[in-house]
Amino acid sequence: MRTTLDVRELGRATLARQYLLEPTDTPVEKVVRHLYGLQAQSPTAPYFALWARVAGFRPEQLSGLIEDRAVVRMVSMRGTVHALTAADALELRPWTQPIMDRDLRTNSQHSKALAGFDREALESWSRALLEETPSTLAALRPQLAQRWPDRDPAALAHAVRDVLPLVQVPPRGLWGRSGQPVCTTLEHWTGSVLAEPDPERIVLRYLASYGPASVADAQAWSGLTRLGEVFDRLRARLRVFGGPDGVELFDLPDAPRPGGDVPAPVRILAPFDSLLLSHANRSRVFDDAYRRVLFTVNGIVKPTLLVDGSVAGHVTLSADRSGAAVDVTPLRSLSARVVSSVEAEALRLLAFTHPGLDHEVRVGSL
Repeated sequence: MRTTLDVRELGRATLARQYLLEPTDTPVEKVVRHLYGLQAQSPTAPYFALWARVAGFRPEQLSGLIEDRAVVRMVSMRGTVHALTAADALELRPWTQPIMDRDLRTNSQHSKALAGFDREALESWSRALLEETPSTLAALRPQLAQRWPDRDPAALAHAVRDVLPLVQVPPRGLWGRSGQPVCTTLEHWTGSVLAEPDPERIVLRYLASYGPASVADAQAWSGLTRLGEVFDRLRARLRVFGGPDGVELFDLPDAPRPGGDVPAPVRILAPFDSLLLSHANRSRVFDDAYRRVLFTVNGIVKPTLLVDGSVAGHVTLSADRSGAAVDVTPLRSLSARVVSSVEAEALRLLAFTHPGLDHEVRVGSL
């Protein structure tokens, strides 16, 4: 008889392998590899994600890996920017290429202007240019207009992002630094060739970081379809559970699955945190009624507050010359004891982001 996992058990299992039940002292590069993609639309988001998960995390630990080319920032899962180990990027970027191919056909702003474009010529031309001199895609437009005067240069620049595996090079993505998204190819930046994707290995890696999970969950995480075929091939190697909604959930046999009564400490998650974006059914971490509050119409995913393993509010961080503050907006009633824990976690965050300034925490009420 198949075991059924309730929402709390499912949430605790994912929090455990996300290092959100207990911080890890694992080296940062290994943590990035285990987490298998840190959302990085915001340059600072991966730093906040690691701060929430790694004991004593310091920004220079990730900045150093980016400068050393051990971690790269690039478009991959769901067609969004992630921070990945270079080795993982070399496999995941070609695996997610169908997302970029689909964008070329369906992008509402550029697809009409790209109809019938010479993909091979654009890929070869832009690769040579960006490997010789890394550049922003916007800066390519005048040269694209000269090379293809009958095409919209903005559309062609967008297509370059889809046809080439581009990384954003430093100082973009370094803590305390700023910079435009200057790009070159992944192969040129790492000195390595793209790997042949192994979908079964990739799904196993996903389960290690985000499981237990359904086929639909893995598809939501990746942005790809038809992963049911991969799960079918893996079924004999996996444990199968029933989910709270009756859907089949798959997991690695020896992965951690703590009970639903295991304490889950207060945590503040990064903006765009992958925990919120890597499942089709997100009830393990937040009520779907909160989606419109947490996910804005322009694609921003707010920093969120976890209380007892699920989202209980969202967070705003602000700073000026006089000091830094965290404002917490609860989405449900918080006890005085929980508010005290929230204040302590917010002060810990301010000590990380703005050491040396005066700190203030403001927790709202319903």
